[in-house]
Amino acid sequence: MTTSAVVVTFNRLPMLKEVITALQNSTTKVDHIIVVDNNSKADTVAYLTNLGSQIEYVRLGENLGGAGGFNRGVRYFMEKTNDDFVWLMDDDTVPLPDTLTNLLTFAQKQGQFGFLASDVRWTDGHRAKMNNPAPVNRLHKIPEGSTTPEPLMNATFVSLLMQREIIAQIGLPITEFFIWGDDIEYTERAGRLAEGYFVPQAKVIHKMKNNVGSDVLTDSSDRLPRYFYSYRNKMYYGAKRPFIGHFKSNIRIIIDLLKALFKPGVNHRKERLQVIWSGVRAGHKFHPKIEFAEPKE
Repeated sequence: MTTSAVVVTFNRLPMLKEVITALQNSTTKVDHIIVVDNNSKADTVAYLTNLGSQIEYVRLGENLGGAGGFNRGVRYFMEKTNDDFVWLMDDDTVPLPDTLTNLLTFAQKQGQFGFLASDVRWTDGHRAKMNNPAPVNRLHKIPEGSTTPEPLMNATFVSLLMQREIIAQIGLPITEFFIWGDDIEYTERAGRLAEGYFVPQAKVIHKMKNNVGSDVLTDSSDRLPRYFYSYRNKMYYGAKRPFIGHFKSNIRIIIDLLKALFKPGVNHRKERLQVIWSGVRAGHKFHPKIEFAEPKE
């Protein structure tokens, strides 16, 4: 079983160096390390260029966001390698030496699957809130000490393993998502073909600045514009779910709107309302085309 790791980076060179070193020190060999550079500054270019044949360097002419980066990385995996699996991660995702070993062990045992997701921890050892596993049974919360693999509804691109055969059928991540929700949509797309799983033995460290989830009601005002993509993209992938899932997705958006309207203590209330509503409106007209790679002959 051969594996390509895809790392998407943008101007976070110190963390990127740590991620690449961790991949090179994996107990199970990573056959190709594909680094997709979202038009980073000169220091990143110099470092990646100097690595030479140690990596496959894919530099983009503009910043296409995480979604565009993963689109290009998965395309490169499909068109330029013959590897069996692709292992997706951001440039602040640090695998442990046995992470890939544990993912592949489960993959071999399971056989068919849509995706495999790691147990993502923050720097203090607790779960990374941004990457909490989403079990198919939404009333069930997977405990931090769990050692049992469980079916998932979706997962994030923070240590995600996928099979070439699944990608050939579902296509590539959607570039137009830019940020937020591209991984949720993609794993739910894969999950319609085969079950996705949480693999608790396959741990990684997500070196976010703070261990917090995203919340349009409490996030700083300078970050509000990016929530446009969150709500626009939620409208798209929520509509792809079965009736009950689509209904629940819409209810959650309505609840966010009501909180932004009436919850006490919300600052910049008008701006928060505007970004939610603009994303929802755009989502009604958002119909991106799914691309497919040309498999390597």
